[in-house]
Amino acid sequence: MQQISVSPVFVGRGSEITELTDALRRAGTGSPQAVLIGGEAGVGKTRLLEEFLERAADRGAVTSLGSCPEVGAEGLPYAPLAAALRRLHRSLGTDFEAAAAGSEGHLARLLSEFGEADGEPNDEYGRARLFEHTARLFERLGAERTLVLAVEDLHWSDRSTRELLAFLVRTLHRSRVLLVATYRSDDLHRRHPLRPFLAELERLRTVQRLELARFDRREVAAQLAGILGTAAPDRQLVDRIHRRSEGNPFFVEELATAFQDGCGAGLTDSLRDILLVRVEGLDEEAQRVVRIAAEGGSHVEHALLAAVLDDDEEALIEALRSAVGANILRPDSEGEGYRFRHALVREAVSDDLLPGERHRINRTFALAVEAHPQLLSSDALPARLANYWYHAHDPARALPTALDAARAARRRNAFAEQLGMLERALELWDMVSEEVLAHTLRPYDWAETYPPGSCDHSAADEECDRIQLEDVLAEAVVAARRTGDRERGLSLAKRGLRLVDETVHPVRAAWFRINRARMLGSLRRSGDEEEIGHALRLVAQLPPSAVQAEVLALGAGSAMLKKPGPEHLELAERAIRIAQEVGAHSVEVHARMTLGGLRYDVHGDAEGGLAELAGAVERARRLGVPDLLLRGINNLASMQRGLGRPEETVRLAREGLEFADGNGLLRNIGTILTGNLVEALTDLGRVQEAAEVLAACELTSLSGTHAEFLDRMRGELALLRGDLPTAATMLAQARAANRVGQVQHSVPISRLAVRLAALGGRPLDARAELLAALSEEGRLGHESDVYPLLAEAAGVEADTRGLPEADAGRGEALAAIGAAAGRLRPRAPLHHGWARLLEAELARAEGADTPEQWGAVVEALRPTGLPYPLALALLRAGEAEVLAGRREDGAELLREAAELAAVREDRILGAQIGGLAERAGLSLAPAERAAAEPAPAAAVGDSFNLTPRERDVLRLLARGWTNRQIAEELYISPKTASVHVSNILGKLAVGGRGEAAALAHRLRLFPDDQALSGR
Repeated sequence: MQQISVSPVFVGRGSEITELTDALRRAGTGSPQAVLIGGEAGVGKTRLLEEFLERAADRGAVTSLGSCPEVGAEGLPYAPLAAALRRLHRSLGTDFEAAAAGSEGHLARLLSEFGEADGEPNDEYGRARLFEHTARLFERLGAERTLVLAVEDLHWSDRSTRELLAFLVRTLHRSRVLLVATYRSDDLHRRHPLRPFLAELERLRTVQRLELARFDRREVAAQLAGILGTAAPDRQLVDRIHRRSEGNPFFVEELATAFQDGCGAGLTDSLRDILLVRVEGLDEEAQRVVRIAAEGGSHVEHALLAAVLDDDEEALIEALRSAVGANILRPDSEGEGYRFRHALVREAVSDDLLPGERHRINRTFALAVEAHPQLLSSDALPARLANYWYHAHDPARALPTALDAARAARRRNAFAEQLGMLERALELWDMVSEEVLAHTLRPYDWAETYPPGSCDHSAADEECDRIQLEDVLAEAVVAARRTGDRERGLSLAKRGLRLVDETVHPVRAAWFRINRARMLGSLRRSGDEEEIGHALRLVAQLPPSAVQAEVLALGAGSAMLKKPGPEHLELAERAIRIAQEVGAHSVEVHARMTLGGLRYDVHGDAEGGLAELAGAVERARRLGVPDLLLRGINNLASMQRGLGRPEETVRLAREGLEFADGNGLLRNIGTILTGNLVEALTDLGRVQEAAEVLAACELTSLSGTHAEFLDRMRGELALLRGDLPTAATMLAQARAANRVGQVQHSVPISRLAVRLAALGGRPLDARAELLAALSEEGRLGHESDVYPLLAEAAGVEADTRGLPEADAGRGEALAAIGAAAGRLRPRAPLHHGWARLLEAELARAEGADTPEQWGAVVEALRPTGLPYPLALALLRAGEAEVLAGRREDGAELLREAAELAAVREDRILGAQIGGLAERAGLSLAPAERAAAEPAPAAAVGDSFNLTPRERDVLRLLARGWTNRQIAEELYISPKTASVHVSNILGKLAVGGRGEAAALAHRLRLFPDDQALSGR
């Protein structure tokens, strides 16, 4: 099939493809259809058509395409239809000629290949007959096959083509024909001849009209990924190209090409030429108006344009009418001004200006706005004025207006725009005179606890009311952090430290250092502790200040994530006292949140910690500081889950996500809130809901810091499904991005690694993962994370008891688990339940567990109301009862375990429960439906389809015997023993003898052997 576009990737358009495919299906039943596809130039009509024609051909349809030539509104007659028929002739050959038989003389007016046209008069009747013969041709062609006829660029079509197409749409009734036509909707001025054609056809039942919208950001990202040949294009590049292209796929391609050519995301000459064609068709006066409007912005008010031009109003109206009629400008929806048809059209016009011309126009705009500020809305005034002066190349006026615009942006929580204006101010700073710096700049605005006016409160400074370069940097540091650009914030803080003499201004230096520490931590880089330590030394002997309180609070908070002690609790309490003294309310609330966590971590006071943290959240709510409130909500949600209260975590996490979304902070904290939500839902057994939350997170491209949290949770859910490869991939991703020294992330990641290794038949790897986690410096972690790690690792040791290759080092591993458990302090019913489970697993690893012990574990976990680890405890208790000969008691416990595993959609645990029941000959059906007599025990290995001889070989292999020893025992040759071993490995789907032996032990395929070994 012919190629009709150069787009390297097909993106989106799912609903349009569905509509076209449905129309093709209806046409295939003998009901002819027509689809008209409109959209602005470059929106992807050709690419959509190409994709659909390819799919239609794959479904067995015959397709053909014709395009209207760009030769004016009235072009060559029938040109697209002639091209389409010519292609059909080439593809169908004799079938096409047979369908045209008897009509050649008429059809020759369309297709010269049919020879000379007949001698009929060239009048309206002759045209009617031509139309009729053409319709007959399509009916014949569509009798045995579905035919798709496509016409491109109908906005350039000639009248004859339009009338013939309208005739075909109205008269084809019983043929398998689909007509598809595209047109540029932005080319259709009020008197365009295509307008009545479209209106006429749209009234017909068999005609559909589709309007293609521009791409959203996600679709632009997908298109760039294909163009650039990368799975995930740079987020900033996506944002820049999406903003500049406004989602137009053609412009995305052009901008991506410019990027590949090293031109950033600017305009290529070819694109600029295309965009300027319409402008150059205007008269000189209209072109002048368009050139001036281009510098006015993407939207320019009529009154402002009139003030700048200072022309006769009638002449201005006439020029604007021409520009609007040419579809270069369009009135805005409010009727107060004008917009360019597309932002890149305006950019092309602007780029075509001479440098001096551009500067002069912008200066004129700036002077007009300063003289008449009412010409602009109050919201737009600061930024518009700053931009006019900046593009006028007047630094003395551009610097103060940029600072004013930055302040205005901050007051509207537009931090990215604030940062942009502040960075412009930094750029302009050295270009202006001392006179300008001293008398025309606004005072320092705000940068959290940064000392106002560049002054330390302890020192007298004559320049306290004068904003200095360091002040601008401080404002920019905060703006960068709030907008999520921590790399830029780190660089700005470093620049600030170079300007500050810490011996003269220690408070200011301490402020820059703690901000560097924050951003280093967010970027998962080392050095944050050194920065905090330096800041603590700087403020240690100074009078109370907000910066001093913040340094103390940050020191306590950083320690809370690593290795807190009583001294850090004292730091938090001191920070609260100083913050209260100096009126630093936000710092006080931060310190109270930290104090709540430290009371839990250091003193083990769970309820006191919760109360302190909940009180801090309410204080933050009253203060109305969004990021402070979200920190408290997140910490409270995490603590509630750690105490075994996931319902509260779900409530808090959802509240936090809604608040973050409403305040534009999802990028800052949305990931960790989502992780807390998913983890809590999983705890509750609401796995499908957890998966939906993760899927929604992917659709919104939520990422950033704490991305490893979501990767780990994807791994956890994959593990529940039994999808070990995906779980392993997610584990690797989580580990690659793991946060430095934060056990709240590293311990759960280690737990996932232990489980994956064990389920993969690699018990020694599981042991190594555990020992590595226990050997890390710093505190071990919260009980809610560490108890599961220790208990499941002890379970691996118990499952491999008697496996020769696992015997070496078992004692050391069990001792390490016991020692780690001894350092933990259960603080909630969930912790006590896990502790009892851990004790029972350690006893099982020594062959000393009892049914009574497991029964106590079950009863300890029931009050938590969580399906896991209760289901695991029920499995172990049921197994112990079966081994003790109490089969019915064991069956009842296993039934309950199976129900909980099903609620949690835990396929692996469910398979373990089912496997045990099968080997023991127990039914997992409810007791009232179970057979009166117990079912006979299943033969060992039946579920793996092992032959009796293979079961014998596996029993000896599980004891650690060699092929020669097996051969001697069973009176077979070593070669035959080797063949049996190979077959066994294949049936068990394991990679080696060790894994086969571990599987046999874990599933208790040979319980008698384990009893002899000391079980």
